[in-house]
Amino acid sequence: MSRTERYFFFATCAPGLEALLHAELDQHHFLRVERQVGGCKFEGTMEDAWRANLWLRTCVRVLRRVERFVAVTPEELYDHVAAVPWERWLAPEGTLIVDAQSRDSELNHTRFIEQKTKDAIVDRFRDREGVRPNVDKEDADLRVHVHVSRDRVTLSLDTSGDSLHKRGWRKHQGRAPLSEVLASACVMMSGWDRRAPLLDPFCGSGTIAIEAALLGLDIAPGLFRERFGFERWLDHDAAGWRAAVEEARGKRKPARKLRILASDSDFVRIEEARANVESAGVAEVVELECADAKDFAPRRGWNAFVGTNPPWGERLGDERELRELYARFGRRLAEHCAGYRVAILTRSGGAGDALGLPRLARMPIANGALDCELLVGEVPADAVPADVAPGDRAR
Repeated sequence: MSRTERYFFFATCAPGLEALLHAELDQHHFLRVERQVGGCKFEGTMEDAWRANLWLRTCVRVLRRVERFVAVTPEELYDHVAAVPWERWLAPEGTLIVDAQSRDSELNHTRFIEQKTKDAIVDRFRDREGVRPNVDKEDADLRVHVHVSRDRVTLSLDTSGDSLHKRGWRKHQGRAPLSEVLASACVMMSGWDRRAPLLDPFCGSGTIAIEAALLGLDIAPGLFRERFGFERWLDHDAAGWRAAVEEARGKRKPARKLRILASDSDFVRIEEARANVESAGVAEVVELECADAKDFAPRRGWNAFVGTNPPWGERLGDERELRELYARFGRRLAEHCAGYRVAILTRSGGAGDALGLPRLARMPIANGALDCELLVGEVPADAVPADVAPGDRAR
């Protein structure tokens, strides 16, 4: 691997997080960053790809472009793919997987594009070496990404391997686990200053609290991963990579007064969160408590931040019950958290309006196939909803 050769990369993210990912790339001093739909383009060396995989909290994959061309027929696609020197990264007896996306193009069947791309790669090896790689859908040595838009094809290598939301610290999933990427987005969008307490009253298995701790301690989220995709490439610089990992480990900050408080009404979830917190090595800054969010009442005098992901219906199937929970929680925020910055992740069109906090900004985010929204803003001093009955006010 050349230490100086430069490439174009595309860091993918969940739709709606492009601006946040762009800000992360700028913060880490990546070059020629350009925000696009579904992610951000940047330019750099493979060492920059290492940094992106280690440090980016809202990124899902880091793709390295290897070729761009126009193809409107299967033959054109095949010929261009077969001309790429795949033997630089993959052994003849290795394994690969191809995934494709297409829009507004003559080649519009993604399964066919994947098959044709795979054929071109393995035929190149068979013609040159007499041996061909095999397909492995679960644990391939090389992941190839094909993006076709208006007949322009971009061939990329997936430097990440598994999705970057799979940090590696999780021991328990919980019943409705939140993606680590979305948890990081929730913490960042709360505006948390890493000095005031961060509170999560619906912590579940602890994802938001742990991602906040990693951010607050400057722990690279990629340090928990067993392996990235680029580590299996033939030209991988293993010694340089080990040095980069050790450098990242050395950037962890002392805890000092960092304080993150997470609670859930389910004792089983708290025990799962405790195991996850210990696995992530952040038990010194995360306090866990079994408590009901409907009784949420932070200590007086705090100017804290709230980042949380209330149930969307998976654990409370009845919509009326869900809206009642949101309304009760909204009242606690209004009465006890005036001036707090909050980021509340919930389902679009769900019970979010029952919080009774209409001044919060709504940031649309895609969570897989689910349309979600992040409610962000400051709880105003006059936020107590008008429909709070006197006997229902928090004491």
